[in-house]
Amino acid sequence: MADDITASVIPLHQAPPKKRGKPEAGRSKAYPQRKRQKAKVVAAEYAEHASSEGLIPPEFLPAEGAMVELPITRQPAVASDPEAPMTPARRQLAPALLSTAALALGVVGITINGWFARSLGSSDVAGWLFLAVGVAADLVALVMPSCAAGLWQAGQRATALVGWAIWLMTFVFAVTAGIGFASTNITDSTFARASRVTPAITNAQGALADAMAARDRECKGGVGKFCREREAAVAERRQILDSAMTAVGQAADPQTDAAIKLATWVSRGMLRPAPEDFAMLRLIMLALLPQIGGILIMVGRHSASFASQRPSKEQGSGP
Repeated sequence: MADDITASVIPLHQAPPKKRGKPEAGRSKAYPQRKRQKAKVVAAEYAEHASSEGLIPPEFLPAEGAMVELPITRQPAVASDPEAPMTPARRQLAPALLSTAALALGVVGITINGWFARSLGSSDVAGWLFLAVGVAADLVALVMPSCAAGLWQAGQRATALVGWAIWLMTFVFAVTAGIGFASTNITDSTFARASRVTPAITNAQGALADAMAARDRECKGGVGKFCREREAAVAERRQILDSAMTAVGQAADPQTDAAIKLATWVSRGMLRPAPEDFAMLRLIMLALLPQIGGILIMVGRHSASFASQRPSKEQGSGP
């Protein structure tokens, strides 16, 4: 009986269970790691979904309430080609400037040909007729290259060749008129500058006049020793005057003198052009440049058409 009583006695104070610290710490450390891994998996799935969004048909996409999607902003693709095409404004600027320069040269050429052609007439009527011929010829030389090029592209080769032949004839006529205009005006201006009186020329002329007066007084009674001395003085003063006038004549065309010096310096003395060589080169340039307006108009027209067609081709070849 006593054994049963002692066996059924329950202790009133029980020891509290021991805390397990290590499993708690392990769970607290593992939770952030699992959270980060889950975030990485979600980010990878979202990136894959965003990259393949344009390839999935609408019927296979999930419902609106199933998943909330963030808006995706696609950045425009940047061309990696270093030779990026010019903007339309820049494409159109060069042909416009070229056409403007061509029209300016055309106006100058028409004015030159009209002026020189009118100067060839012996009367007013003949002068106006020559002016009409010069203006008409220069207008033909201005517009014929564009017309002939258009006919050639259209397949009318025979008509285009006839147009080029007419242009060549009017071009030669316009160039000859330009040569006459340039040579006349250059000669007149050079002569005007060469005939100007400088202080050196004035002093030389006064010294020569004094020497001639002294010679006349000395040689009035006959030719002697002093008369010969006065003759030598007159010859010396005359040479000084000629030198002064020659210097003024050389300074009348400083462009030619400077060009000759520049050519000699650049070639290190191998080229020594004469003044006539540079004068001929300048004359050719002044006669040719006002007559190339038609060629420039043709080039500017084709450049403008090419610039207008290029954007459409680029859009057609794009994705």
